[in-house]
Amino acid sequence: MFSKILIANRGEVAVRIIRACREMGIETVAVYSEADENSLPVALADERICIGSNAATDSYLNQRNIISAALATNAEAIHPGYGFLSENPDFAALCEEKGLIFIGPDSKVLRAMGDKDNSRQLMKSIGVPVVPGTEILHDVEEAKKQAAEIGYPILVKATAGGGGKGIRVVSHADELENAFMAASEEAKNAFGNGDVFLEKYLTSVRHVEMQILADNFGNIVCLGERDCSLQLNKQKVLEETPCPVMTEEVRRKMMDAAVKAAKAAHYVNAGTVEFLLAPDGNFYFIEMNTRLQVEHPITEEISDVDIVKWQIRIACQIPLDFKQEDIHLHGHSIECRINARSTGQVDFLHIPGGSRVHFDTALVQDCLIVPYYDSMIGKLIVYASNRGDAIRKMETALCEMVIHGINTNIEDQLHLIRNRQFQSGEYDTMALPEILAEGDAEIE
Repeated sequence: MFSKILIANRGEVAVRIIRACREMGIETVAVYSEADENSLPVALADERICIGSNAATDSYLNQRNIISAALATNAEAIHPGYGFLSENPDFAALCEEKGLIFIGPDSKVLRAMGDKDNSRQLMKSIGVPVVPGTEILHDVEEAKKQAAEIGYPILVKATAGGGGKGIRVVSHADELENAFMAASEEAKNAFGNGDVFLEKYLTSVRHVEMQILADNFGNIVCLGERDCSLQLNKQKVLEETPCPVMTEEVRRKMMDAAVKAAKAAHYVNAGTVEFLLAPDGNFYFIEMNTRLQVEHPITEEISDVDIVKWQIRIACQIPLDFKQEDIHLHGHSIECRINARSTGQVDFLHIPGGSRVHFDTALVQDCLIVPYYDSMIGKLIVYASNRGDAIRKMETALCEMVIHGINTNIEDQLHLIRNRQFQSGEYDTMALPEILAEGDAEIE
């Protein structure tokens, strides 16, 4: 087992990893920007080292400074969390070059699966269904011909990156050229790769992802699905597990497809295979996330498997000590992402409590919310024996949560959890903007 791990991240995920390490008897090193000098993960870690100024490019994306910090503190491994460098093959390769363990898949797998076109072709070759689409397109004229064959609406989609960047929905042929150029330019600026392809834009679908764990000895298990359909601008807002409309037959097929995908990719560590689920029960591979997911705690709630601890064990060459038949999924768990809508000082903070209610966050009384990073400031997570009880528990927790001094999306989350459409479970990836636009009319 490692004796010391450096956490190359900030905020709630850094706190999550530090706590897991403490429980495993592993010392931790927190790296931080000047803006995060007084943050909770910096206070909790055994050692701390500043890696740059406020901007992420000068700190949490500064590969050389992070590697130098790891070597200076004699850390054996680096946990990247999610976001920042977590799916960066160059950073993973640099860790490998410097004799540091990157807690995640190796650089070759990151590179292969981070390219959406490459991963699509791999899935097609092993019989995992993919959304109808094209290979990489070289110019607009080629895109126009392919789009006419696929049929509108379509997605122009970058092969690199994630987080909704490099994606445009095109409803009509006269919109294609601008969308093609905009998606390519955005992807090039964000990820250094402007390659794009087309996919059929499927409507009335749900975004469902399968959590897998894979060790170095060929053992792969699937910990069930998460429904991540409730999104704004391609960013997830609320996730739940299990998916309210998933049948046992479709679940088994999708789990098998996820394991098959991981095997084909020679995948090791924690990962997520993402699908679109159609109303007829058919599903389609869209991408593989080669890292820890923001919403991993709800899977931990229903599976009783600590995903972060197993990430660390797998990186230490420890085999999984359970098989697929040992996984018994139970109950229902929901996560609401709490986002800041302004910056400033949190001058009053009350975190809700109760049985199987927790708030993953780095917030503390009087802390500062700065403008340099992602707006998510915490994740409110509940567990209950069934979906109805989980919804009521989440409503109670949201009503109890108080964050003064900044604006947040707590009221929107409360509106969502009370909405009849959400409560029925009959929603899809297009539902959230409509729900939030309804105002108080749908609140019971």
